[in-house]
Amino acid sequence: MPDNDSLKQRIHAGEVVVGVSAPLDSDKSGLEAILSKDTYSFLTIDSQHSPYNEEKLVAFCATAQDLGMPVQFRIKNTHNAYLIGNVLDLGPAAIEVPLVEDEEIVDESLDAFYYPQVGHRSWGGAARHGIAGRDDRLEYAKWWNEHGVLCLQMETLAAVTNARRLAKPGVDCLTWGPADLSFDIEAHPQHPFQTVDDCLRHVLKQLEGTTVRISFRNSTPDQRQKYIDMGITVFMERPQA
Repeated sequence: MPDNDSLKQRIHAGEVVVGVSAPLDSDKSGLEAILSKDTYSFLTIDSQHSPYNEEKLVAFCATAQDLGMPVQFRIKNTHNAYLIGNVLDLGPAAIEVPLVEDEEIVDESLDAFYYPQVGHRSWGGAARHGIAGRDDRLEYAKWWNEHGVLCLQMETLAAVTNARRLAKPGVDCLTWGPADLSFDIEAHPQHPFQTVDDCLRHVLKQLEGTTVRISFRNSTPDQRQKYIDMGITVFMERPQA
């Protein structure tokens, strides 16, 4: 099992944890300024809607690790799930896969995320999260499989309806893209779920009895308590001014 203080274990235990987004070109002082505004448990960066390059990702993750902050990275496209292992070799501790609707994408993500004998992630990468002091192949593979955090983003009514089947063993969070989900709700005016909150309540019900949690983009901390009261425990916010 993961260490009691690992992000993965805290998520599974239902502890309230909050992540904060940061620019990819942030230096150490910039990250320290962002992190000083609240009690954060991880940093989030995005390549789906923002430019990035691999060298900057390596540097960002190294700086974050120096500050004791795991990094969640959203990949560019659902169909890039097969590249998850390559991205993880650059330093993220968590991966977010956007627009997941199908079990085939979940299976591909799990396979690329975890080392054997859980998945088929390839061995290698000097910049990997937590590799320092764990040079033994089997030791690090076991450590990673117990600490890495895999998130799948729910952005359609089809995903909401099928959430329990998507929340397979090895998936840690179902994350939310309220804007794209709202587009899909607007496209289906006869659907029984007509708000993002309707969808959240439905998925929370489906996840009862599992350790899979919802990670919600609430953006600002003033919205946090409303969703905690609903049963949501993981949050992604923008930096506070």
